[in-house]
Amino acid sequence: MEPLPSWKTFFLELLLYATLLVAYFAFVLHYLGGWFKELFDHDRRLFALMALVVMIGQTLGLGAVSSFLIWLLRVKKR
Repeated sequence: MEPLPSWKTFFLELLLYATLLVAYFAFVLHYLGGWFKELFDHDRRLFALMALVVMIGQTLGLGAVSSFLIWLLRVKKR
């Protein structure tokens, strides 16, 4: 099989990342929303620190997952 054109790969990666991002956002909102609200109300410095930790974790985690899935798709094509 011939490899996908670069624009198709780009849109596939974009769709995959958007799907993962929406799922992650829903997960965080559902499971951590109350905890973040309490932190915001009682200790804004800790809230800001934890928000940064979650954002960095999101970046690293979603980047790793999307890279793995794209790698998996490319290996299957061969």
